[in-house]
Amino acid sequence: MARAIMLQGTGSDVGKTVLVAGLCRVASRRGLRVRPFKPQNMSNNAAVATIPGEGSSGEIGRAQWLQALACGAEPTVHMNPVLLKPQSDMGAHVIVQGRAYSRIDACNYGRLREHLLSAVMSSWERVREDADLVIVEGAGSPAEINLRDRDIANMGFATRAHVPVVLVGDIDRGGVIAALAGTHLILSDADRETISGFIINKFRGDLSLFDDGLAAITRFTGWRSFGVVPWLSAVAHLPSEDSVVLNCGASKNSALKIAVPLLSRIANFDDLDPLRGTEGVQVIFVPPGQRLPEDAALVVIPGTKSTIADLAFLRRNGWDRDLAAHRARGGVIIGLCGGFQMLGRRIDDPLGLEGEARAAEGLGFLDVNTVMVPEKTVREVFAHSTRYDVSLTGYEIHMGRTRGPDCDRPVALVDGHPEGATSADGKVFGTYLHGLFGAEDFRARFLQEFGVHDAGRGYLDQIEEALDAIAAELERHLNCDALFAAAR
Repeated sequence: MARAIMLQGTGSDVGKTVLVAGLCRVASRRGLRVRPFKPQNMSNNAAVATIPGEGSSGEIGRAQWLQALACGAEPTVHMNPVLLKPQSDMGAHVIVQGRAYSRIDACNYGRLREHLLSAVMSSWERVREDADLVIVEGAGSPAEINLRDRDIANMGFATRAHVPVVLVGDIDRGGVIAALAGTHLILSDADRETISGFIINKFRGDLSLFDDGLAAITRFTGWRSFGVVPWLSAVAHLPSEDSVVLNCGASKNSALKIAVPLLSRIANFDDLDPLRGTEGVQVIFVPPGQRLPEDAALVVIPGTKSTIADLAFLRRNGWDRDLAAHRARGGVIIGLCGGFQMLGRRIDDPLGLEGEARAAEGLGFLDVNTVMVPEKTVREVFAHSTRYDVSLTGYEIHMGRTRGPDCDRPVALVDGHPEGATSADGKVFGTYLHGLFGAEDFRARFLQEFGVHDAGRGYLDQIEEALDAIAAELERHLNCDALFAAAR
């Protein structure tokens, strides 16, 4: 049975996802069968993964998809058995082992603990069966002791599965010594004993300047240091997991400016990453309260976990008026998944699948209507672009069926069937296909329409190169031998 080590953080966004991915690549390059595992993730950035033994697909966090890629392994739903997809400030959809399980509010989530923990431990055993080493990622921080009795993501899992923990501190945000020493102080004896050591992440400058800091942390906690990781520039080439890290973008000269309204429940925003990484292209995520820039040639309405609610959010910010003006100027509009649904004439949710039963008038840029249905489409897609006559790959994760006259001008053919819709003048189109711009031939042909030359360098190739670069840095700056030896 596989050995395991778990990375937990002193807080959210300390870099656990990247460190796990990098260490997975390090272990893989050493010839180990390594697998990622995250008991519980909270993210609207989802990926498609296989459900072993069933020949079907389910959802996991996009981060675990990336970590599986770092391992050279096929992603499965057992790598992230519990996925919470926030739908409002108080509620979320719960995905268990790839499938939609329930919708629940934060106050009642603790009631599911035993059921969810059972699913987590079942998936844990499945992942361990096929590995020499499992690298586990925590969520948030074990210092949230007010949540300890219902925790399945950090110490609740580590103590149940007897997995040693390495604590990660982010020095870039300041106070890292206090964060690590404070975590040590407030943990219970049993939780504290699971911790084997710590890692300092995101250090800028001369690493030796923190030698006294390492000694202080060890003096306060008794934990050993596994090393200090410098600021990793290659991280910029990896898909982001959390919308809070999206850079709204400063103005710069570019051949193509793309505006993306930052919806309140934005999902799968890494659809834009291949465009953000293209020379001559500027992607601006426009925050609430700001207008869509008039000099943007293209506006992309991204995916969302709550289409009707975010359509109202879009209108409250006046972005519907900006879109109408953009359309009148001859600008191009693209809707992805939930954004596609918004572009139509009407959205109906008669069963209240997104909350309460309701309907909404769409933006009306496409002559289509959407009805929310309980059957969720989750699948990898091999398609053919009708616009450019090129093949492409992507994936679908959505509820809802969209029909109407503009569907007679599909964006692509999937298994010979039309997908998506295009306006009569070709200036507006919507699709359920995620990953569209990751297809090199499609992206290159699309950008040509805006006068941008894209060499068509593979997006996945860029991710692979970034993972290799991160792994090399971790080998250089961490005691990876000791880290892997701590696994049990």
